Amino acid sequence: MSVQKQWAEMTWEEKRQERFKQWLSLPDIKFYNPEAEKLYIERGTRFAKAFQLEKPDRVPCILPVSNYPAYYGGSDLRTVMYDYDELKRTWRKFLDDFSDSDVYFGPAMVPPGKALEAVDYKLYKWPGRGISGDTTSYQCVEGEYMKADEYDALIRDPSNFWLRMYLPRVFGAFEPLRNIPPFTTIEEIAIMSFVSYGRPDVQGAFQALLEAGRESMKWMAAVMEVSLEATQRGFPGIMGGLAKAPFDTLGDTLRGTQAIMMDMFQRPEKLKEAMEKIATLTIDSTVASVGSAGAPVIIMPLHKGADGFMSKKQYETFYWPTFKKVIMGLVNEGIMPILFAEGSYNERLDIVKELPRGSVSWWFDQTDMSKAKKILGDKACIIGNVPTSLLMTGTPKEVKEYCRKLIEVCAPGGGYVLSGGANIDKGNPDNLRVMMEAVKEYGVY
Repeated sequence: MSVQKQWAEMTWEEKRQERFKQWLSLPDIKFYNPEAEKLYIERGTRFAKAFQLEKPDRVPCILPVSNYPAYYGGSDLRTVMYDYDELKRTWRKFLDDFSDSDVYFGPAMVPPGKALEAVDYKLYKWPGRGISGDTTSYQCVEGEYMKADEYDALIRDPSNFWLRMYLPRVFGAFEPLRNIPPFTTIEEIAIMSFVSYGRPDVQGAFQALLEAGRESMKWMAAVMEVSLEATQRGFPGIMGGLAKAPFDTLGDTLRGTQAIMMDMFQRPEKLKEAMEKIATLTIDSTVASVGSAGAPVIIMPLHKGADGFMSKKQYETFYWPTFKKVIMGLVNEGIMPILFAEGSYNERLDIVKELPRGSVSWWFDQTDMSKAKKILGDKACIIGNVPTSLLMTGTPKEVKEYCRKLIEVCAPGGGYVLSGGANIDKGNPDNLRVMMEAVKEYGVY
């Protein structure tokens, strides 16, 4: 029996176990010393058990840091987007000074500034490019990058739509790609198939793409260097990749918030059809991106399904069906989706509890955690939700007390990970240290 056939015959639980087993073994990693390997296994096992609703030795903790290491290390986002030596230095310093952390989050979410400039990216503003140089984050620029009458083009041929219609709108350097014919026009007599690629403007677009690729390889080398060091020192990385709910893919970067809200009333069937198409593409691309030895965990940031964005009926009609389809497509391949419910999900808990037990983890931002524990506690691991405002402005004593109360409510029975409701960029480092103190003091099973 082939390995492929064995995998196909496994249940999703068996596939999950196999993926976690590979993640915890890492035979090709040369750890700094035996203690580092021991710590890696202990920390990884702690998360694997919590995610699967088992009791670990204690509650795991994810420190809610995003760009924080840059500022903690005396730099800023603008600098580390362009200076990869500084990127590595600041993340190493954070790793040194927070050596008792349970998990490592590297600088993979710090985009390479020169690569974005090379393609004239219009979907972001970042420090020194559209917003103040001392801004601590980058800003997404919403717009109608897909027009209301283009649903059929997206549904009929997503790749052609992306290449010749969407990308020229969000990358200034790709504007000439409008002039190339669809690849499906190439047949066996390819006499005229390549003429458009001789145009100077089209060649310029591909040169910009090559430049962005070269710069991205430099950036990736820096990110992977510090990430490998973290692993060798005993810190597991739990983010195996990112995915989105189909409604958010359309609403965030194609139609924009205002337009997609109108689409629910003006063209509901086209919206549903497009989301079905995107759901299949999302499953296929996400599964392909998860390596055999990497963390079998995909984080899905959820944007427009929050309580304040749409009614419960609209959520059940437009958001949940294809979102659930993507979730189960990943789960059935042994992948653990961590569903980051930004904002509040208090009105969604009774809907989402229908997912199979232990199949997902929910990372809550502003959701009532006692309510979440009551409704989902025996169905899914829950993560969160120390308020960002408290971490930014509170005292260590206040933060630790808040963590204690969260642990008392959410930890019983297992299936809880302490973290923030959202990441911080600046703030008192002692507020992060007391989070680790809290799980060690109050979170032992």
